[in-house]
Amino acid sequence: MKRYEVYKNIRKGAMIWGLPISLFAMMMLLILGSLLIIIFSSSLWVIIGAFLLNGTFYIVLTKIARKAITINIVKVFPKIISNKKENIQYYVDY
Repeated sequence: MKRYEVYKNIRKGAMIWGLPISLFAMMMLLILGSLLIIIFSSSLWVIIGAFLLNGTFYIVLTKIARKAITINIVKVFPKIISNKKENIQYYVDY
């Protein structure tokens, strides 16, 4: 009987074939496009080229996913959030 391991790193993000969901979706779109090309082509070289393109695209996407490129986000929120009045002038009605 086959044993399955529990996926404990769910907070890191769901992975399919070693790719995050967005990169996996890009891979599937390329595969669908290449399948359309294969169906309507009559050349063996086009079919081989489509397979090579899919393979190289998968390798490139796995390299991108392993690098884990992070985007530096500017701090939007202040360090301390408080209800204390900073200056009484702002709370005076005119």
